[in-house]
Amino acid sequence: MARVAISVVAVALVLALVATGLVIWSVRRAFPEYGGSLSLPGLGAPVTVLRDAHGIPQLYAHTEEDLFRAQGYAHAQERFWEMDFRRHVTAGRLAELFGPSQLETDTYIRTLGWRRVAEQEWALISPDSRRYLTAYADGVNAYLVAQGVLADPAAADGAPSGSVSLEYTLLGLLNRGHRIERWEPVDSLAWLKAMAWDLRGNMSSELDRANLYGQGLSLAQIDQLYPTYPYERNRTIVPASGGTGGTGGGVPAEPAGDRPPYPASTAAVAAPALAAARNLAAGLPNLLGPDGEGIGSNSFVLAGSRTTTGAPILANDPHLGPSLPGIWMQMGLHCDCGYAAAGYTFSGMPGVVIGHNDRLAWGFTNLDPDVTDLYLERVDGDRYLVDGAWRPLRERTETIRVAGATPVTITVRETGHGPLLSDASEPLRAIAATPPPTEPAGRAPADQAGAGPSPTGGAGPAPAAAAPTGPVTAVALRWTALDPGRTMDAVFAINRATDPATLRQAAALFEVPAQNIVYATVDGRIGYQAPGRIPVRGAGDGRWPAPGWDSRYDWRGFIPFAELPAVSDPPDGAIVTANQAVVGPAYPGLLTMDWTAGYRSQRINELLAAAPKHSVQDVSRIQFDSRNPVAADLVPELLAAPLDGPAVEARDLLRDWDGQQPDTGPDGSAQAHSSAAAAYFNAVWRHLLLRTFDEVPAGSPPDGGERWFQIVTGLAPNSPWWDDRSTPAVEDRTAMLTAALRDGYAELADRLGDHPAKWRWGDLHTLTLRNQSYGSSGIGPVEWLFNAGPYRTSGGKGLVNATGWNAGQGYEVNWVPSMRMIVDLGDLDRSRWVDLAGVSGHAFGPHYTDQVPLWRTGATLPMPWNRPAVEAAAKHRQTLVP
Repeated sequence: MARVAISVVAVALVLALVATGLVIWSVRRAFPEYGGSLSLPGLGAPVTVLRDAHGIPQLYAHTEEDLFRAQGYAHAQERFWEMDFRRHVTAGRLAELFGPSQLETDTYIRTLGWRRVAEQEWALISPDSRRYLTAYADGVNAYLVAQGVLADPAAADGAPSGSVSLEYTLLGLLNRGHRIERWEPVDSLAWLKAMAWDLRGNMSSELDRANLYGQGLSLAQIDQLYPTYPYERNRTIVPASGGTGGTGGGVPAEPAGDRPPYPASTAAVAAPALAAARNLAAGLPNLLGPDGEGIGSNSFVLAGSRTTTGAPILANDPHLGPSLPGIWMQMGLHCDCGYAAAGYTFSGMPGVVIGHNDRLAWGFTNLDPDVTDLYLERVDGDRYLVDGAWRPLRERTETIRVAGATPVTITVRETGHGPLLSDASEPLRAIAATPPPTEPAGRAPADQAGAGPSPTGGAGPAPAAAAPTGPVTAVALRWTALDPGRTMDAVFAINRATDPATLRQAAALFEVPAQNIVYATVDGRIGYQAPGRIPVRGAGDGRWPAPGWDSRYDWRGFIPFAELPAVSDPPDGAIVTANQAVVGPAYPGLLTMDWTAGYRSQRINELLAAAPKHSVQDVSRIQFDSRNPVAADLVPELLAAPLDGPAVEARDLLRDWDGQQPDTGPDGSAQAHSSAAAAYFNAVWRHLLLRTFDEVPAGSPPDGGERWFQIVTGLAPNSPWWDDRSTPAVEDRTAMLTAALRDGYAELADRLGDHPAKWRWGDLHTLTLRNQSYGSSGIGPVEWLFNAGPYRTSGGKGLVNATGWNAGQGYEVNWVPSMRMIVDLGDLDRSRWVDLAGVSGHAFGPHYTDQVPLWRTGATLPMPWNRPAVEAAAKHRQTLVP
């Protein structure tokens, strides 16, 4: 999102508050009460809330409605600002909070229509889900009444108050007219759209390919920058022999998808529109993490035959963007009615997203299927072209209220593929205003009847229509999340699942975002299921924007759930998912062509294979493993490269480096040596990428992740990529390695001093936790109030301990294991968990960042389940009474 504009007057007032100590009072009055009794109208019976030393709540209720009403109250106590901010994001209403600076973001989200789809989903979900969402909303609104914000639970809105959160104190200085609205059940559904957007698959890669092609790179060069998955090196989730799914129901795409379905001249004309679409998408508030490669996760599950306890162990650590408060809030839900689950929740949404109940544990990683396609559209006024015939655009208007300014009305236009992103920004609207294309002489005849109607109105796959002349004037988005679905039903159903059969039934409802689901049961079963609404394309394979004027490229349907990949109780007793390829090339359906390269999954498989059995402690060490997978390939080459001068001392650090990347270590220790070597290696890696790929067009710089591991190690020694075109000589790999060794030394000598043994990876690789709304304001006092860090951080990009950074920008951490969870199905009370930050969303609160020290060092907390264990860990007892 655009930086929040904060006036000079507001900054002066904040400074005055800080200087007088009034900010302390403003902060503390929002802290929730943890003891005694609180009134929660609408309860059928009292609800007990037990909190441990880190403030993690465990709720005990008699009915489902009471349980979710209490969950809504507890979420609002800790995180209402976050909830309110998220609902303004998902509804395209940030300008109501922060003024004109957010208009473009709101326009884009209104164009996508997240809130509209959520409202449509309300009618689709089950009556039980509607009951739960309504009870949850009632709990949130009861909290707002208790804090004096709403006059009563039925009130539409009320004045913002610092009694809810410190952020409202600052908002009151910026936007005195803002009113806090009551929470509505649909607000919770809309959050699922934001999840789906941040985990949407290969849209950024599709845009990047089009950018590279439009700016003159050859198809061979683009293929080198987007190599195919290394099946011969890294395992898939579902082995070639074993597993279910893919028995014929998944319909493969038509061939010839490996090349853009239009000439280079069309790509050049479309390039400005696609570049504008990419830049605008990158500017959206990614609530789960930065766009592009990196948003992933690790999960693995071991059968009892592979554990020291004889029962399954399940581990999960989703990799998302760092923020304050953290993405997750730990919580336990316990009900006499039989609904019980503990794990990680999203504030603003009832239920448990990742966790366990008394029979089954589950974890998620991003399946990363290709569920978005961009279509280049030929638009003339209020019509668009399909197979030689013009069809009317669908239109709707949206009015955006703007703090401190008059409302703005926008028109959103849609083709049969989806909304026109061309209507979402000034650059795109300027492109759309170019002269309309010349209408072709006639429509090509349709054939292949029986393939089903296409969304654009074509009869099915047809021969290519006559290529229209004129510019490409619009870009439309086809995305599965813009179709209403029942993912909310799936969340509740997974919470209740007790065995593989009920887990699969629940997973069938989990349509977007499509996730890899691993599970384990107390009965000793383990398994994997790929859910999701994954399209079947008529033509093409999703790697390139498609010609919207040719209905052959329309979607024909979705892969049936029964045909999606699954594994149950594999013979080797282990399942690993870390965003690698789910299936091999023989799978008949197309999931994606843009798998993550599989380095993390392969390392986890290696560590699991190193011992016949593993304990909870072993699994925790695996989650925190920081070995750099590309070092084994590059270090021998670096040691062999000719080098002289002071950089030789730095290179010597690599001679006996174990590849691990700790943040620091005591002088003279093995850990300190590894940290120094990691600092130098990553500096060399960064400069190697910047030198080698300096000719990659703007907007597509190397970020240094798993794809770039594969690219660099796959280049031939004399590849033209190695050559520095700015010199008369023709450089090869050895010359570029030597240059990168010198560049890396020069940078670190300047930043960390000229004693390589004193260098520490954590001095470069730091994590700053930023408040989602005010944390990047650019105003020092405001950021001081809400942000935390920087913290020295171990790990790195493409590692199991996945603390990402962007080689094109520096070493700062930009995505992280957002939590770590290990569930012991032999004794649920032996399970462990930790969050990136803490349960609280209140700056300066005792639980705002109290888990950061544990998270940084790979430590975890007990995750009690049974009532005696929860009682033993409880430091606070509270009763919510009717």
